[in-house]
Amino acid sequence: MAKPTQSDVAQVHEPGPQTTVSNCLSDYYRCPERYVRLALKGALSETKGYFRFGGEAVCYGRYSGRHVSESPSNGLHDALLDTIVADGTTVLPFDLTELVENLRCEQYAQDGPSGYFKSALSRLYYFVRPALPFVTRNYLKKLHLQGWENQSFPRWPVDSSVDDLTAQVLQLAVKSSPTRQVPFIWFWPEGSSSGAIMTHDVETESGRGFCSNLMDIDDSFGIKASFQVVPEERYRVSEQFLASIRERGFEVVVHDLNHDGHLYKDREQFLRRAVKINAYREKYGTDGFRAAVLYRKQLWYDALQFSYDMSVPNVAHLDPQHGGCCTVMPFFIGNILELPVTTTQDYMLFHILNDYSISLWKRQIELIMEKHGLISFIVHPDYIMKPRERVIYEQLLAHLAGLREKQNVWIATPGEVNRWWRQRAEMRLVEDGEDLRIEGAGSERARVAYASEQNGRLVFTLQAVAADRVGSPA
Repeated sequence: MAKPTQSDVAQVHEPGPQTTVSNCLSDYYRCPERYVRLALKGALSETKGYFRFGGEAVCYGRYSGRHVSESPSNGLHDALLDTIVADGTTVLPFDLTELVENLRCEQYAQDGPSGYFKSALSRLYYFVRPALPFVTRNYLKKLHLQGWENQSFPRWPVDSSVDDLTAQVLQLAVKSSPTRQVPFIWFWPEGSSSGAIMTHDVETESGRGFCSNLMDIDDSFGIKASFQVVPEERYRVSEQFLASIRERGFEVVVHDLNHDGHLYKDREQFLRRAVKINAYREKYGTDGFRAAVLYRKQLWYDALQFSYDMSVPNVAHLDPQHGGCCTVMPFFIGNILELPVTTTQDYMLFHILNDYSISLWKRQIELIMEKHGLISFIVHPDYIMKPRERVIYEQLLAHLAGLREKQNVWIATPGEVNRWWRQRAEMRLVEDGEDLRIEGAGSERARVAYASEQNGRLVFTLQAVAADRVGSPA
């Protein structure tokens, strides 16, 4: 980190950029803005590029004072070297809000030269998919994904660039704070170490027929899930079927319109389909949506009348549409809360990676919990009907149940996470002398936490158990 000079401080742009970048960090941590005074170092470049910040956080966006890389694979400049802390303000050579949004909304993928071509091929595949046997479909998917392991960004198997970036900036704020700590509202209710959700995409008639059995399996481990139901063409969706899910405490989510892979083919068609999809939201009485095949175009979400979406992968190396939001935390896209898919889908695990174990899932869970993030799964009833796959799924559920008991992981439904995250976004941390309290709906479940530095690492402590560290370093 650079030492401040008078000319450096004079270049800080105020007040607009300072407010913009500060709000992003305070929104992430729900901390009073006076603890995170941020400002821009100077005018930003017209072009975007890649660089890193501190440790492993890969950034994409405009930069002040130098050219940055066109590729995430090259040796990336460390923006921490151009960052200044002066008079309690952290002066950054980039707009933090812009970088976070570029990653969350996959702007780096949109700006790339090959994204459209790949998505066009994927749409062609899903057009002819119904006529192809399973073996052929599986071969074509493996062919499409050749070389996926060589992609350096997003980082496989979990990318936490957004979370690492915000943590690094918060650590600088901690250093500049007179008390050497920053209070904030903890991420999860009752001080849970992380959150977790199980979701089931119901893609075929046989998968629909297995839903009751799947609920039995989930219930045997005390885990409730959501079932993503395709409204048209795939199978009959009766009121009795939907009621059979809800009556057992599971949730119904709208899954695309007809699962043909063409939802985002063009804007006009999308808007026509969005009208129908919104009508099914009303008919099914649900707040959640997921697009087929995890296709997404976040700039079009304003046409969807849902409270939350679950279509954006954390890292999408094994999905037809590559990219990834590079965060393990829920985040807002306009008025819609995104619950990112943070682990590998069951189909990809079994049929692309040929891995019939929970080793990868356990590794991803471990990485997500290091950031206190949302552990999110997609397991299809269509792909776990056979004994071999069912045993693997039961092993996963047993592992999650163990984490709930031993490491205080909050296992909830997507709807519950949506309601909590929206409440947390409206809560305020109020300082009354030396006392802190949380105000707002749901505050009785919230916990005050503190960010501080220990041995050069950012660490979190819950107020209720001040002597004990929560999980691992940030």
